[in-house]
Amino acid sequence: MTTVTLDAVSVTTQANVYFDGKCVSHSLTLADGTKKSVGVILPSTLTFNTGAAEIMECVAGACEYRLAGCEDWLPSRPGERFSIPAHSHFDIRVTQAYHYICHFA
Repeated sequence: MTTVTLDAVSVTTQANVYFDGKCVSHSLTLADGTKKSVGVILPSTLTFNTGAAEIMECVAGACEYRLAGCEDWLPSRPGERFSIPAHSHFDIRVTQAYHYICHFA
């Protein structure tokens, strides 16, 4: 099930801009202190490093991703999620705008 809204959040108004604007997100803090980010990745192939464990939720568009140590690219479409361990990395391949919520574990 795709998350449509996040209620009772504090939003950091300055955007996080990565990879020359190919990825733009905003940081959110929920009332209980939970941290998330929401953003969009434009068509590209990128590699992201993780500090904390993350769960990427597709809310629109689509992507393919490849976790560290894996050879296969796996699809992610609206309503689907994939998990990335802490202190790791993943590749993401986007052919149409990929809208996401990053849930920090």
